[in-house]
Amino acid sequence: MAEFVPVEPFDIIIFGVTGDLSRQKLLPALFHRYCDGQIDDSCRIIGVARGAMEDAAFLDMVHDSCAPGVAEEFPEAQWQRFAKLLCYYEIDATDANADWKAVEKELATDGRPRIFYLAVAPHLYVPICEALRDAGLRHDAARVVLEKPIGSDLQSADEINTGVGAVFEERNIFRMDHYLGKETVQNLLILRFANMLFEPLWSNRSIDHIQITVAESLGVEGRDAYYDSAGAVRDIVQNHLLQLLCLIAMEPPNSLDAENVRGEKIKVLRALKGFEAENIGEQTVRAQYNAGHVDENRVPGYLDALPDNLKNSRTETYAAIKTEIANWRWAGVPFYLRTGKRMAERRSEIVIQFKSTPHNLFGEGGNQPNRLVLRLQPDEGMQLYMQVKEPGPGHMSLRSIPLDLSYARSFSAVKYPDAYERLLMDVVRGNLALFMGQEEVRAAWAWTDELLSAWDQAGQKLEYYAAGTDGPLQASLLLDRDGRAWWDGVSAE
Repeated sequence: MAEFVPVEPFDIIIFGVTGDLSRQKLLPALFHRYCDGQIDDSCRIIGVARGAMEDAAFLDMVHDSCAPGVAEEFPEAQWQRFAKLLCYYEIDATDANADWKAVEKELATDGRPRIFYLAVAPHLYVPICEALRDAGLRHDAARVVLEKPIGSDLQSADEINTGVGAVFEERNIFRMDHYLGKETVQNLLILRFANMLFEPLWSNRSIDHIQITVAESLGVEGRDAYYDSAGAVRDIVQNHLLQLLCLIAMEPPNSLDAENVRGEKIKVLRALKGFEAENIGEQTVRAQYNAGHVDENRVPGYLDALPDNLKNSRTETYAAIKTEIANWRWAGVPFYLRTGKRMAERRSEIVIQFKSTPHNLFGEGGNQPNRLVLRLQPDEGMQLYMQVKEPGPGHMSLRSIPLDLSYARSFSAVKYPDAYERLLMDVVRGNLALFMGQEEVRAAWAWTDELLSAWDQAGQKLEYYAAGTDGPLQASLLLDRDGRAWWDGVSAE
């Protein structure tokens, strides 16, 4: 079993504690870290929300949230001890005149880290931070965690960052993108900078193109109001996909200190080629799903699930984008990004496709390119596809076979934490390396705003695809025009 290093005692106040994020991710993450001995019994976990709730009902909610993530029998004895860390307060968190004194009495006075986790809508970030300041709850070791997205465009992101920055110093602001806590995403740094095998090949000299896919089989499931105001680009591309692109394309940092890592990522974002209305249709596809079948179940189309006032929505649930990085390492290498709701399967992966050999010695099937496939979900791992001779007499027959590293198989005896568990402990430690900096957010929104503006100016056509498929035909044509194809997750047989 893995040994986890305990973190120093801390207090955490979760705003929006009754919401989906808290119930599905934050509370289970804290319980799992407690069970593994990382969280001290002196810590306090305080839930804050607007609704009234008795203490017993709150504990039942937390218990029900934590139970599904426990593989073996639920550790009742540990739960009873963990429950003593919990308490709930009904508070309008934007109100400095609310009963903050009651909350303050729950908090330690020894200067330990005090974490304010804002699991609420982004427009509430600044009012809550101002209320915390006015109520006197902020101190030198206080930290605030902001969930993505930070705003809905560059202007709103700047307003949020400026407002939060007026209360908390930048070193105490943790902008969460949970993808950066995934094992495979972190392993990108190890793969690139701890293995000399790949670094000489990691450029336009050897790589033909790169694909990044975040596909979801789910629809909007109760998030229709938020999602319809955001769409696939704001919800996934601006944060998850661009962060993955940065880790793939960044130059080696001088160290893993937050400022060095962030500095290299910012260089990538600023080097991304932008968009113009005249050619946006050749570089991108935007689409929306219709009714279809997912896992053999009939599911409605996007518009069918929306309230009557949104039935004419043109919000994209799918986006495919071709872009390039204008620097010496990556000039001429296309990066293909795609994300979508209600696709054939839940699959997030990065495909680095290398160039074919300059001369084919082996005839038909002898010039298949090598591929490095990094799987983020559902089963984290990596595969390096190599050409090998198929056994048998007669002519030379080649086959593409993967060297396969599956975390589940290779580390079957190790229980490793999920992304939120790891990132929450990094917040306690004050480690900013896996969190976005203010300039990163600005650079990502500047590129995203240019994309969305080009769509508006060009009147970019909205395509359609059936739920349960891999997206619209136009997305395949996006690569087909370049003589390429999306990786389908199946090796050449």
